[in-house]
Parts: sequence; structure tokens; C-alpha cells
Amino acid sequence: MSDQYRSGFEELAKGSKLYPQESLMKVKKSSDSLYIGIPKENSFQENRLAITPDGVNLLVNNGHEIRIEAGAGKESKFTDKEFSDAGAKIVYATEEVFKADIILKVEPPTIEEINFMNVGKILISALQMGNQTPDYLKAINNKKLTSFAFEFLEDKVGGMPVIRAMSEIAGSTAMLIAAEYLSSVNNGKGIILGGITGVPPTKVVIMGAGTVAEYAARAALGLGVDIQIFDNHIYKLRRLKHTLGQQVFTSTVNNLLLIEALKQADVVIGAMRVENGKIKRIVTEDMVAHMQPGSVIIDVSIDQGGCIETSEITTHDNPVFTKYGITHYCVPNIASRVPRTATTALNNIFVPVLLQAADEGGIDEMIFNNPWFMKGVYAYKGHLTNEHLAQKFSMPFKDLYLLMAARY
Repeated sequence: MSDQYRSGFEELAKGSKLYPQESLMKVKKSSDSLYIGIPKENSFQENRLAITPDGVNLLVNNGHEIRIEAGAGKESKFTDKEFSDAGAKIVYATEEVFKADIILKVEPPTIEEINFMNVGKILISALQMGNQTPDYLKAINNKKLTSFAFEFLEDKVGGMPVIRAMSEIAGSTAMLIAAEYLSSVNNGKGIILGGITGVPPTKVVIMGAGTVAEYAARAALGLGVDIQIFDNHIYKLRRLKHTLGQQVFTSTVNNLLLIEALKQADVVIGAMRVENGKIKRIVTEDMVAHMQPGSVIIDVSIDQGGCIETSEITTHDNPVFTKYGITHYCVPNIASRVPRTATTALNNIFVPVLLQAADEGGIDEMIFNNPWFMKGVYAYKGHLTNEHLAQKFSMPFKDLYLLMAARY
């Protein structure tokens, strides 16, 4: 073959059109596909995210579009590459994320972030009623957003899945924190959380008999701790004993019994719940003053005001202080201490809900077809639909059930 023909063939063979070219396979989108934005959490010490790369992958494979702000998963140890490989589009401008039809985040957005949103879109986040202002709610209504609060969301059996999941984490983590601060490494009493052969077990007092108490008790019992549980509701104490499947010490809040228990306690877990908008401070300053020096108090209810009189809010950076020789750990949002676990828990709640909403024709259809889901809505297209919220801020209220009746 001549050099002329050979060189011509070589040039032709080098043409890129003769080689197979890689390209991304298009995902078929239905008319009910969702466009979801995941912003970076900028609130103080909020390390959680509402979705994992696996959750993104599942949504994308079902035809939905996900945009995530760069660095959103950093604190929960998920990289941008993991999210990108799962099918999300990584964006670098906060405003661009908030242009999505559905915003899914953990902390409530700022008013500036609300203003980034398009009119009539959907917000799913925490509300944190105690920290909100009329201006925040007016910004929500001015944008005619349909807004869901994590705290109000229910499941099909009337449970509160987000509250339950975060309480499970807080209860389990509280006992790990107790173990840290009993150690001499942290200037504690130098004792193990639990017990070994021939050594009396650690004594733990738990205030409250809800989910936090249940998981704190499970962790404590697994280590061989001697626990005492106090609550003012007999039915909660009975339910907790049944759930634990063990004969543990339970009592209503009797001051004489409580004072004696606190004097002997190595650890006190405050896990009382708000009732009628208030939380009662069951453990007084005088009771704390008579506890053993080096003991540990962990007030899990501090984000609602705390149930121990000496409690003061601390941070993850400076989590403890000492008063009357007692180490106090009073950090709100304990779940942010284990953000990857918490993110996975939130993902397991929200991804199935979003998939169901798409199957039913969108978020509006999901609301009106499922009363349990409707209970999470506190604002709908320019109106407050949560009566307690409307009363608290003296704002107009519209009953979502009436809207549902009018719809049909």
C-alpha cells in the first residue's frame, strides 16, 4: 500500500466519529416528577442534612431532579462527589438551589432564603415555633408557600416520625456522653458507666418516660446500670416498663423519693416533655446542690427550656459547665453530634414520602389524600393553617380541612 493511501486511512481512522462516544443516559421524567433543592445548612452547629446520596439515587432513578448546594453534606461526612455520582446536580449559588419547586432542609430558612424562593412553591423544614416571629410567617405567606414543619408531621399510625427518630438518637447518645464525663479523662468521678463483677453498678436517674427516656434506659440497661425513672404520668411509666421488658424502678415525681435518688445518682438525664406550652423544672437548685460532686447532669430538654433548675444552654464547642461540683451538659440538638446517623434517619423518613407524593400526583394531592400528612402543613398558599401558631402570633387562620371539603 502506498504512503498516500496509508496516510489517508490513518487520518480517517483518527476521526472521532468512528469511536463509540460516552454520554449520560436520559432519565425519563413524568409529568409528576419533582424538582427538589437541598440547601447547605448555615445555622449555628447544625450538622445534619435531610437526605443521603442513596436517597438522591433513589429519587433520581424514579425520574426526579435534585439540586444540592456545594458543601451541603460536609458536616455529615458526605462529599459533593458522592451526591453527584448519585445523580444530583451540584450548584454553587444559594439562590439557584432555592429556585427549586420543593426545598428540603433541616433548620428553618432565613427570611433572606425565603425571598429567594419562587411564589407558590413548597418548603419542608423544621419550624421551631419558640424561635419564630410574625415577620418569618409573613414572609412565608407573602410567597404563598405551602410549608411543612418536621415537628408536626405524622405517619399513618399517628406517630411523629422525625421527633421519634431524633429522640431515639438523643436518648442513646446521652448515655455515651455520660460515659465520657464520668471518666477521669474529662475530670469526672473516674468510674465506668455500668458495672463489673464485684463492683456496684452506676446509678442513673432519668426524668421523663418518653422516647428519649426509653432509648437512654435501653443503653443503660445494656451496660448493667441501675436506673430509676420518674414521670408524672402513670400510663407513660407503665408503657415504658412494658417496652423495656424489664422490672425497672419507676415512680411518679415524689419529692422525698426523688431527693434521695438524686443524692445517690452518678448521672441524671433530664428528658421531660413540654405540656401545655410549658416545661416544669422538676429538679430544683437545692436538689442539685446535694448531689455527689463529680456527678453528671445531661438536660436533653434544654432546647425546650430544660427540666433542671441549674441548666443553662451550652454549645458543642463548649458543652459543659460545673455548678455545685456537678458537671452539666446542656447542648440543644444532641443529634447534630452524630450528624451522619441523623441524616440517614431523616433520609429514611422523607425519601419514601416524596416518592409517594409523586405517585399520587404531587404534594397537593398528597396533602388532600392523606390526613396524616396534612397535619404537617402550617401554611398553605398565603394562609396559616395551624391554629396554635395563628393564635400565638395573632394572625388569621384558615382551616385546611375546610379547603379539602371545598376541593371535593
